[in-house]
Amino acid sequence: LRIKCADKARRIGKLRYPSEKKKLKNKLRRTQLNRQFDFSTVLEGVWRMSMLVVSVHEDPGKNFFGVSEPLLREIARAIEFPVASMLPSEAFVVVRKSFDVRKKDPKFVYTVDMDVNKLISLEPRAAEFVSALKPKVGSLEFVSHGDFSGDVISMVQRHRKGVQNSSSVEVDRFHSNLNFSETSKPKVAVVGSGPSGLFASLVLAELGADVTVLERGETVEQRGRDIGALVVRRILQPESNFCFGEGGAGTWSDGKLVTRIGKNNSSVVTVMKTLVRFGAPSSILVDGKPHLGTDRLVPLLQNFRRYLHQIGVTLRFRTRVDDLKVQNGRIIGVKFSDSRYKSESDIQNLDCDAVVLAIGHSARDTYQMLLSNNVDMVAKDFAVGLRIEHPQELINTIQYSGLASEVQSGRGKVPVADYQVAKYIGRQHMEPFTRSCYSFCMCPGGQVVLTSTDPSEICINGMSFSRRSSRWANAALVVTVSSHDFDSLHFSGPLAGVEFQRMLERKASAMGGGNFVVPGQVVTDFLNQNLSVMSLPSSSYRLGVKAAKLHELFPSQINEALQHSIALFDKELPGFISSSALLHGVETRTSSPVQVTRGGDTWESSSVRGLYPVGEGAGYAGGIVSAAVDGMQAGFAVARNFGLFDQELDSSM
Repeated sequence: LRIKCADKARRIGKLRYPSEKKKLKNKLRRTQLNRQFDFSTVLEGVWRMSMLVVSVHEDPGKNFFGVSEPLLREIARAIEFPVASMLPSEAFVVVRKSFDVRKKDPKFVYTVDMDVNKLISLEPRAAEFVSALKPKVGSLEFVSHGDFSGDVISMVQRHRKGVQNSSSVEVDRFHSNLNFSETSKPKVAVVGSGPSGLFASLVLAELGADVTVLERGETVEQRGRDIGALVVRRILQPESNFCFGEGGAGTWSDGKLVTRIGKNNSSVVTVMKTLVRFGAPSSILVDGKPHLGTDRLVPLLQNFRRYLHQIGVTLRFRTRVDDLKVQNGRIIGVKFSDSRYKSESDIQNLDCDAVVLAIGHSARDTYQMLLSNNVDMVAKDFAVGLRIEHPQELINTIQYSGLASEVQSGRGKVPVADYQVAKYIGRQHMEPFTRSCYSFCMCPGGQVVLTSTDPSEICINGMSFSRRSSRWANAALVVTVSSHDFDSLHFSGPLAGVEFQRMLERKASAMGGGNFVVPGQVVTDFLNQNLSVMSLPSSSYRLGVKAAKLHELFPSQINEALQHSIALFDKELPGFISSSALLHGVETRTSSPVQVTRGGDTWESSSVRGLYPVGEGAGYAGGIVSAAVDGMQAGFAVARNFGLFDQELDSSM
């Protein structure tokens, strides 16, 4: 039997092979680049070189972000300069550095900006080679000097300066339709002080709004003490814990700053530079997988709070928003009380012109309050599963092989090893629809922590400090759930997902026997659906782990999807299924179970005017950076609606 492929000339559209599609796409991009490129500017501005590779044995290591001699040799090769040692390192800036161990060939991969003016002034002979450069898709591009964004504060200040310098006629036209005079500022209440709430507050206050932040939890200092009391004395403060308080749930997590929005997105860069301004190390702007860790997030949040105070923001902690004040379909204020008490006698009113709703994904009572006010919400897909923990040395060996000794508990040349796995489980596995099964919030050198907000429930997460020096590695292994799963258990309405979470968390609490002990099972027993091992491997979870039948925790279809995906993950990471791998239950709060609907361009609620649902709790973000970006963009949208900002967001960045 002879099989003949379709003629290359006849393969068009969907008939093309993936490699052919990729080549065609790159060819089109090259053509577009050459048409747009102004060759007269080749000796000015900045050239960006990507995919510069330095062997791990030649590189100074993960914490070095300068221009080393091996990197200079790669730069010289990229611009075809004959003698690398003649290139002045001052003309080059590392803008991205990542560690790549794929194909078992460990290397550091760089993106470098070359300042042409500085290069030629220091080494005039380089002009001949630079003048011959042409853009290459994926490896070489020309970037003008004006393409670099700053932090939020400098960006807003540039905007305000531009408005002041504009003609009086233009300014009068801009302010002609406003209901606020120069002396009366629009009053905005921001509910929540997580990343989205903090960035929305920062933007609005800088643009001239009267901002009040209402946070149900404690300041980050008191929150740390309350978490300590939980871990040591098993005392859970319902309003000050791993989920609630200044900084949001991400403060006591790994502090990851990776996002699917894209590292080079202008909004992401602006957020990252703002974090650096408030105390984050500048390396987060360069590191391919930036993270902070709780120990660095705490002082950063203190600096953020101090700055908000300086620019006139009122911050009220221990303040729970109990109700909205709505008149004729529009927000006119909120009702709030001291979150430490349940009494309704101390409820107070705050009149305002807008409310930025920046709650976290665990604010279930707030979801119920929104529902009672007829705020439009829908149930949203999310993911549930278990948190698996391995010895970090095992993960180092799986990922790095002979290079594992270079980790040195976070002090070595290479990063502490992590992993990211994902598979799809579809109809061939007896499912009525496709589920995504993946690792979530992987914490190398971390620990498993309790994120329950109710003593009758068990919910867990992972966290790491900045050095990631713990002897354990943990990650959630989760599968997506949707209305199909909620309906089968007769959970309906916008809060169906909340009830689904609650059911699993209460069941996990019962399996653990109460008192915040979590149910655990070695991964081999989970796959075999038995409980042969009662003496479990050591765990980083400090409140106790009890052997339990976690294979009976979930509905059967979810349990089977988890088991099948773990078997697939072991093929990708040989050794992943191990007698030392311990599963902990249960992980349910991967993202918000609801979405508060809003306008795509205005960020305003689709049902209540003046209400702006943002961030992770509203169903529009997942993680520190994406929540901060959403809050920042919402801040500009609110400001634009009140006439405090007159530009399109993309152009301002």
